[in-house]
Amino acid sequence: MEKEIKTNAMRLLEKSKITFQTHTYESDEFLDGVSVARKIGQPVEKTFKTLVTQGKSKNYFVFLVPVAEELDLKKAAKAVAEKSIEMIQVKDINQITGYIRGGCSPIGMKKQFKTVIHNTAVDFETILFSGGRLGTQIEMSPQDLLKVIKGNIEDIIIN
Repeated sequence: MEKEIKTNAMRLLEKSKITFQTHTYESDEFLDGVSVARKIGQPVEKTFKTLVTQGKSKNYFVFLVPVAEELDLKKAAKAVAEKSIEMIQVKDINQITGYIRGGCSPIGMKKQFKTVIHNTAVDFETILFSGGRLGTQIEMSPQDLLKVIKGNIEDIIIN
């Protein structure tokens, strides 16, 4: 039997005694979130992607949005009280978060950045998001996730 590889996100959740489930899939390269949801047999609406941005202030912010949706940069900036924000460069993800593209989890980054989750998350008992490495998704309650990341809920997608 193959030993499960624990990520920072999983270790933090276990340490906090928070219930979660992992879903794994074969992946050697970045897959878009819709493909990931299909691969693990989960609804696209409850599968979220982790996006890292930088504000005019030079502070970093993390946003979780459903994988089939797009972050509205104006709404996102307003949600974190910034004049404007922009997505960070893919090449900078590892240096800023400690994770790689496609394996970026809102839990267990090098530093805990202010995090906002799209408001549809609370429509579900559990949501899924990257577990901290390619091929791993974490499923847990949005309320528990909010507690762990000290995040908040806002409407942050393009409607």
